[in-house]
Amino acid sequence: MDFFNQLINGISIGSVYALVALGYTMVYGIVKLINFAHGDIIMLGSYFILILTKSMGMPFWLSVIASMLFCAIFGVLIEKIAYKPLRKAPRISALITAIGVSILLQNIVTLIKPDPMPFPNALTGSVRFLGIDIGYVNIITIIISFGLMIILNLFIKYTKAGKAMRAVSEDEGASTLMGINVNNTIALTFAIGSALAAVGGGLYGVSYKLIEPTIGSVFGLKAFIAAVIGGIGTIPGAVIGGLIMGLVETFTKAYISTNLTDVIVFAVLIIILLVKPAGLLGKNVKEKV
Repeated sequence: MDFFNQLINGISIGSVYALVALGYTMVYGIVKLINFAHGDIIMLGSYFILILTKSMGMPFWLSVIASMLFCAIFGVLIEKIAYKPLRKAPRISALITAIGVSILLQNIVTLIKPDPMPFPNALTGSVRFLGIDIGYVNIITIIISFGLMIILNLFIKYTKAGKAMRAVSEDEGASTLMGINVNNTIALTFAIGSALAAVGGGLYGVSYKLIEPTIGSVFGLKAFIAAVIGGIGTIPGAVIGGLIMGLVETFTKAYISTNLTDVIVFAVLIIILLVKPAGLLGKNVKEKV
C-alpha cells in the first residue's frame, strides 16, 4: 500500500511540475527564450494568494483566480519592459536579462518578507479508496493540473489565438506577412504561462504548507528540468517530463534517501539527454550559421 501512496504523491507533485514547465516550454517555443524569471512568478503568485486569504479574508479559490490575473499582467509587463527591447539582440543578452529579473524579484520579496511564512491550510482531510488514504490535496492538485493542461492543449489546437501561437513558433516572419500580430501573440503566451505559474504557486503552498522568497528558484529550476527532460518547446513533453520528475523525486525520498534526491534527479536528466539530446519528445533542429 505504501507504494501506491508514493505513486499518488509522485503524480501529484509531478503534475504541478508539469503545469509550471508549460510556462517555460511555451515561451521557449515561441521566442526561444529560457525565462528564468518564470520560477519567481510562482513565488509571487503564492505570496499574493497568502495576502488575499489571510489579510483580506478572501476565499482560497477566489484568491487563486485573482492571483492568476495578477501574475498574467505581471508576466506581460516583464515581457514588455525586459524582453521585448532585446528581441533582436543575441540570445545570451535576453538570457542574462531573465536571470537578472529573477534575482531582482527574489531580492525585493526578501527585503519585504525575509522569513518563511505558513500558507493557508485550505485542503485538509482524505478519502479512502481501495484501502489507500488519498489526501484531498493530492486529488485536487491532480484534477486541477491535468484539467488546465487539457484546456491549454485544446486552446492551442482549436482557437484562433492558439493557432497564431503555433504559427509564430514555426515562422515569425511568415506569421507577420499573414497578418498575425506577433507582439500580441507573444504577450498572450507570457500571460498564459504566468497564470499557470500562479496556480502552481497555490498548489505548492497547500502541499508544502510553507512559502519563502527562494521557492521560485528551487521549484522553478526543477520545473525547467522537467521541460528539458520532455523536450523543451513541446507541450506533451512538458507534461511527461513533469511526471517523471515528480515520480523520481518521490520514490527517491521514500526508498533511497532524501539527501540523494537532487543527485538522482540530475542523473536522470543527464542519462536522458545522453540518449535523447533534444529530450524525450524534442526534435533535433539544425540551424544555419
